[in-house]
Amino acid sequence: MTDSAFATPAADAAPRWPVRYLLFIAGLGGLLYGIDIGIIAGALPYLEATASHAWQLSSQQLGFVVAAVLLGSVLSSLFAGLIADLIGRRGAMLLAGVLFTASIPVMALASGYTPLLLGRLLQGISGGLIGVVVPLYLAEVLAPERRGRGAAMFQLLLTIGLVLAALIGLYHAHAVDAAADTVRNMPLVQQAQELFAVKDHAWRTIFWSCLLPGVMFCVGVLWLSESPRWLVQRGRIDAARQSLQRTLPATQVESTLQQIQAPVAAQADGKRDRLFSRRYMVPFLLACVILACTQATGINSILAYAVNILNQAGLPGSAANSADVAIKLLNALMTVAALLLVDRKGRKFLLMLGSGGICLALLAPAMLFFKAEQGRADVQPLLQHAVLDDRLQLDLDAAQWQRLAGARMHGQQPLQLTLSYSYGGFSDVRSLRSDNASDHQLNLQRDATVRADSVIGSFFRRLHLNPFPDPAVAADAPLKIEQAWIGPVPTPAHGWAVAACILVFVAFFAVGPGVCVWLALSELMPNRIRSNGMSIALLINQFVSTTIAAVFLPTVGHYGYASMFLFWAGCTFVFFLVAAFWMPETKGKTLEQIEAHFR
Repeated sequence: MTDSAFATPAADAAPRWPVRYLLFIAGLGGLLYGIDIGIIAGALPYLEATASHAWQLSSQQLGFVVAAVLLGSVLSSLFAGLIADLIGRRGAMLLAGVLFTASIPVMALASGYTPLLLGRLLQGISGGLIGVVVPLYLAEVLAPERRGRGAAMFQLLLTIGLVLAALIGLYHAHAVDAAADTVRNMPLVQQAQELFAVKDHAWRTIFWSCLLPGVMFCVGVLWLSESPRWLVQRGRIDAARQSLQRTLPATQVESTLQQIQAPVAAQADGKRDRLFSRRYMVPFLLACVILACTQATGINSILAYAVNILNQAGLPGSAANSADVAIKLLNALMTVAALLLVDRKGRKFLLMLGSGGICLALLAPAMLFFKAEQGRADVQPLLQHAVLDDRLQLDLDAAQWQRLAGARMHGQQPLQLTLSYSYGGFSDVRSLRSDNASDHQLNLQRDATVRADSVIGSFFRRLHLNPFPDPAVAADAPLKIEQAWIGPVPTPAHGWAVAACILVFVAFFAVGPGVCVWLALSELMPNRIRSNGMSIALLINQFVSTTIAAVFLPTVGHYGYASMFLFWAGCTFVFFLVAAFWMPETKGKTLEQIEAHFR
C-alpha cells in the first residue's frame, strides 16, 4: 500500500466536512477507550466498601476487576488485525461500539463477582479493538501532514473520556460525603448500613452513565466510509473510488487509486511477505518496545487508582476526587498542546522530553511515600497473637485503635492499618482507617480468602504445574499475618504534594508518549504487516498494562507505594534511552519513506 499520493497537502477543493466527521468519530473511539480506563477510578472506592463485604471480594479479585479491561484488551488485540481484515475497518469499529454498549448493563446490574468481571472484560475487548482499528483506519485514510493531528485527536478524545469519568466520580463522591454527614449522628451500625446503600447505588450509577457515548459511537460509525485500501484488497474498486472522493480533491482520486492498487497486484503475483520477515523485524520490535515502555510508566494504573493513591497520600474522599478531575483535565489540556507540537517538533523530540520528565515526576512521589511509610509501626506480632481458630476478628472502636497504635496515636489524627495475610498459597491485603465508618471491624476468615479451584488452576495441576494456589492445601493451612503496619494517615499537605507530582507526570505523558505511542504503532509498522503487526504490538502493550494493574494492590499492600513508583521510574528511564538512541524521526514522511529507513 502506498501513501505517496497523500504526501501533497490537500488542495482547497478537498472535502473538509467528511474529513472532520471522520476525525470526530475516530476520536469518539478514543473517548470510549478513555472511559474504559478511567471509569473504574471513581467506582472502585465504593466497590471496595460494598462489594467486598456483600460478595466477600478479596483485594486480588478487586485487582482483577480493575485489570479485566486491560485483560480483555489483550485478548481482543490478538485478533483485532484479523477481524479488521475480515470485516473491514468500519465493521470492526462498529463491533467495538456494540460490545462497549452491551457491557454497561452487565456491570451496572451485577449481583456478584462473575457478572462484574464479565462486563469489565467486554469493555476491555471493545477497547482492544478500538486501540488497533482506529489508528489503523486513520493511518490508511489520512495524508502524512494530517496523521499527527489524527492521532492527537484520538488521544485528545481519550483524555476527555478520562475527564468525563473523573467528573462522574466527583459528583458521586460529593453525594456520598453529603450522605455521610446526614447519618453522622446515627448509631455506628446504622451508619454503616445507610452508607452501604448509598455507595452501592453510587458505583452502579457511575457505570450506567457510560451508556450514551457507546450508543453515539455505534450510530456515528454507520456514516463513515470504509478504508479505500481495504476495499481495494477486496477488489471493490468502485467503492474505494467513492471512499477516496470523500477525503481527496477530485483531481487526485484516480492517481491515488492506481497507486493503492499497485502493491495489491504485486501480492497477487506471489510477492506477499510474511509477518516475521527479516526486513520487518527492526521496526516491528521497536514499535513493540515503545508500546511496552509506555505502559511500564504506570500511566493506566495511576489513572485507574488515582483516587486510592491520593486517599493513601492523605487527601479525604471529595478532595481526592477533585484532584483526580484536575489530573484528567490537565491530561486533556496538554494533549491539545501535543496536537499543536507533534507535526512541528516531531515524534522523537516529544518522546525524549516526555519520558525524561516522567522519570523525574515519578521519583518525587516515591520519596514522599517512602518518608511517610517510615513512620509506621509493626503490629504483626500483636495481630498474630489475636488469631483464634485460624480467624481474626477485632471490633475497631476508638479503644482498639488506641491499643494498636500505642504511643503513635497523635490526638485526633486518623490512623491507618495495612496488613497482608495468607491461608496457604491464598493471600490478601486489607487497608482500614479509623476515620472510615465502614471500617468498624477487622474480620479475617478462611471462607473469604480461600477460593474454589478454577478450571485454569485444575488444568495446570493435571500437568504437574503449580502456578496457582491449591484450595485442598489451603483448607487446613493456618492463618498467617504476613505483615501489619499502623501509623497516622498522612496530612492533606502530603496528599496535595503527591497530587502535584502526579499532575507533572500526566503533563509530560500527554505531551510525549500519550500522542506519540499511537503514531509509533501505525507509522513504524511496514505497510504489508500493519494490521497484524499492530495487533501483536498492542497485545504486548496491554499485557504489560494488565500485569501492572493486577499486581498493584498486592504490591502496595506488601511493599508500600514507594516501591511501585520507583519501579515505574526505572522503566521510564529505559524508555528515555530507547527514544534517544533507537527511535527515528518520522515527522512529515510517507509510510514508504519510513519503511525504507529500516531497510
